[in-house]
Amino acid sequence: MQAQGATPVRQAALVHGPMADELGFHLRRAQIAAFKHFAHAVSAAEGITPGLYGMLQAIANNPGLSQSALAVAMDVNRSSIVKVVDQLEEKGLIVRDASPTDRRRYRLHMTVTGTQALERIEDAVMRQDRAFSARLDEAERATLIDFLKRLYQPDSEPPTLARE
Repeated sequence: MQAQGATPVRQAALVHGPMADELGFHLRRAQIAAFKHFAHAVSAAEGITPGLYGMLQAIANNPGLSQSALAVAMDVNRSSIVKVVDQLEEKGLIVRDASPTDRRRYRLHMTVTGTQALERIEDAVMRQDRAFSARLDEAERATLIDFLKRLYQPDSEPPTLARE
């Protein structure tokens, strides 16, 4: 415990070693910062995480999407998608119904409440996204988005590890 009136002790900066030059390290740090900002600006008010927001966007923009297709589109495990769909359904944002051609498959649709909530959430997300990226001008922001897309969009051939 520090004595009253004493000068605060500064902690030395943490040395990250070689990972300080690794792209993945900085991508993860940026993702953590973005998710914290989202949690403060959007989740606190709307009760929606970035993952649930992404799921809502996929469902809203692809009416009748199956749970399996949602899992593939969002790159999540199919077994975990049921939990996510349950959460969105419990919030009254979506409904699922059985496919008329395959009773084992469920189709997902937005509810009226879900559509209204998504409009409100989109406004909050856009505001927080602009605030989060305010350190970048429009050209830098667009360039960064372009660079990031190049890293995760599938190529014709999968990346290989360099061998020596």
